[in-house]
Amino acid sequence: MTFILGLTGGIGSGKSAASQWFESQGIQVVDADVVAREVVQRGQPALAQIHDAFGDWVLQEDGELNRRALREHIFKLPEARQTLEGITHPAIRQALIQQLQAAQSPYAILVSPLLFETNQHELAQHTLLVDTSEDIQIMRACARDQQSEEQIRQIIAAQMPRSQKQTLAHDIVTNDGHLEHLYAQLQPLHQLYLIKAEKLKAD
Repeated sequence: MTFILGLTGGIGSGKSAASQWFESQGIQVVDADVVAREVVQRGQPALAQIHDAFGDWVLQEDGELNRRALREHIFKLPEARQTLEGITHPAIRQALIQQLQAAQSPYAILVSPLLFETNQHELAQHTLLVDTSEDIQIMRACARDQQSEEQIRQIIAAQMPRSQKQTLAHDIVTNDGHLEHLYAQLQPLHQLYLIKAEKLKAD
């Protein structure tokens, strides 16, 4: 059995910086955001279900999902979001399980911004929160995503509060923008996870 670490953090917290460091240590990373895009590609069963549920307008001329139109639709109609999530969440979960089980590294990491909100933490034995202040989150996300401060604040408001994530996570690292500081916190945790992974295999 593979030891799985669930890695999470709010928008602009530095999940990517942390997961890239783990990858540099030879640890396989499965990104829920990437999987979420993969399961709705043309030819995937989930896209056919979305098409059946919403109609032709959700498809572009090339047969791919019209993400913008769908995003605007579910923003206006909350019940449409529930329909969409009822299709995508099971498909994402199944794909995550398959990819994590196929990992060849000493342990595997599931990176997900909604690890706790979507109960994806149930797929992991241990969880790590990359944490930072809301001011830094907003500054980073605005610079990276070309979105307004108001849009970023809305995204943060829609995510689980930091305090709740801090309570739920087994481990917390602080990402204040200095990568050396972040890596210095990750190094001993990596050693701990290697020990936990060995112990799980032995059991």
